[in-house]
This record gives sequence, C-alpha cells and structure tokens, in this order.
Amino acid sequence: MNEEIQSLTNQAKECVDLLIPLEHEIQQVIAGQKNILNRLIIALISDGHVLLEGVPGIAKTLMIKTLAQCINTGFCRIQFTPDLLPADITGTKIFNQQECTFKTVKGPVFTQFLLADEINRAPPKVQSALLEAMQERQVTIQGETYPLPDPFFVLATENPIEHEGTYPLPEAQMDRFMFKVLMGYPSRNEEMLILDRFTEGISYKPKPVISTAEIQKIQKIVPTIYADNEIKKYITSLVDATRNPSDYQIPLGSYIRYGASPRASIYLMLGAKAHALLRGRGYVLPDDVKAVAHDVLRHRILLTYLAEAEEIVVDSVIDEIIRIVPIP
Repeated sequence: MNEEIQSLTNQAKECVDLLIPLEHEIQQVIAGQKNILNRLIIALISDGHVLLEGVPGIAKTLMIKTLAQCINTGFCRIQFTPDLLPADITGTKIFNQQECTFKTVKGPVFTQFLLADEINRAPPKVQSALLEAMQERQVTIQGETYPLPDPFFVLATENPIEHEGTYPLPEAQMDRFMFKVLMGYPSRNEEMLILDRFTEGISYKPKPVISTAEIQKIQKIVPTIYADNEIKKYITSLVDATRNPSDYQIPLGSYIRYGASPRASIYLMLGAKAHALLRGRGYVLPDDVKAVAHDVLRHRILLTYLAEAEEIVVDSVIDEIIRIVPIP
C-alpha cells in the first residue's frame, strides 16, 4: 500500500507541475481571487461544473474566458435573458427547401468551456435545457442525440443583488453543479493592480500553457487518489448530519428543511481528492474534505423559512456540522 500511495504521490506532483503554469498564467490577467481560481481548477480536473455567485463587474466572465484561453479550448458565452428559448442553447433542426431535408444546427452548448451568464434570468424551461448536457454530456435535438466535446465545463453565474425578474434555479439543476462558489470584492491592493492592468493601455493576452489532453489525463488521475475508509466514513457522516441533524446534536439543525443528496458525498470525495492532488499528495486528509465542504454543501442544504426570517445563512449551518462531526 505504501508503494501504491508513493506512486500516486509522484503522479500528483507531475500534475501539479502541469497546473502551476496554468494558475500563474491566469493570474497575469486576474488580480487576486486565488481561492475562486483554485475552486475552478478543482472542479475542472474533477470533471464537474461550477455555479458562481457574485456582484457584477468582479471578473466572473473574464476568469472563465481566460481559463479557456490558457488551455486553448472552445469557449462560448450564453447571456441568459427572459426571452431565451431552449433551442437557443441546444440547437434545432431547420428545413432546407432546395434539398427537401432537415439540417441540424447545433447551439452554443456544443463547446468545451461554456459560460451561462446570469442563468437565473431565464425561465426554468430554459435553465433545464442544460440539465442533460451537464449530467449526460450529450444533447438531444428532436429525437437525435449528439455527444458534447470533451472536456465539457460549465460555469454559470448568478447576481445575488437584483432579484426582480429572476427565476430561482430548480433544485434538480442546482444539484448538478459540483460547487457553488461565492465571489467577493477584491482587496484594495488587488484593485490597485486592476487599475494598473486595465487603465494604462497595456493588455496581457494569455497564452495556452496546458493542453486538453493533459487536462483529460489529470481528470483520470483524480479518482485514483487514495482515500482511506475513515475518510469515507467522515464524508458520509458530514452528509448524514445534513439529513439527520438531531442525531449529531447540531445546534442549528432545526433550521434544516432538506439535507444534501448522494451527489454531495460523491463531489466531497472527488473535490477532496483533487484538493489533495493540487498539494502534491496521493492520499486524502480530513483537511481536504473540510476545504471543499462549504462549496459542495452550500447549494444542497435547504433551510426553513424560519431560518430566513432569523437571517440564518447556510454557511453557518455547515460551520456547525464541520465543528460537531468527529474528525477521523
């Protein structure tokens, strides 16, 4: 077992050597936001998707576009609006009068990096058009199924401020996202750097530093990172505590209406493995699980109306769960 773990650690270090230039190149464009960038990379190498919540103007779009440029992959942005139709995302069939045949016109979802900008501005029918693409990596257009490119990475953004004219995402779609990440304002020093980069006429064009083949290779290594049975028990206990908080004497447990789904356990494990890999380890520690717990559980725990009335936020509940559940 020690030899196997050492071999995995060596592979993890090789992956880190590939990913460090990627992170460095993105930081030439994006000032700060290192934690957000780390979560994007973890989701990418875990073959997951990210829901990013933040106010306008903090480089959500620029970050995913820069990430795509640094990998030299296909990139497409969909601006979600109330008048958007499902076919505007997935594509449709059009009739060719000259040949008397129907031709399939593929939508913008047929790309490798997809930015679903302000996804909560479109009706649920349009939002659900992404469900099959995100989960099955395929799209069905009028009875015909088409595979999506590999890798396929979705970053959806939400505006937490203006709720007029928005549609909450269906729970089934929320559950498809590996992470829900909260993106805040940059610090004063980071904002000074932003001014230097974007107001002095000097623009940096990021260059590809890693190939899609190398990303796919890392995606295959992540699930092989070793996780002891105690780690698995810890993950299942964390998720079970969201469903049965009274069994664990969680102080804020009475505010939980619904707990996390089994996908939470899967993504906690994959996220922890990717987190360990980024630190050059071939094995998972409890700290790796705790590092990604908020981002995995944040959108999978539904609180009661009383919690909203008393201004209890879901992150406070997750803090209590992590504090109470015994660490192996």
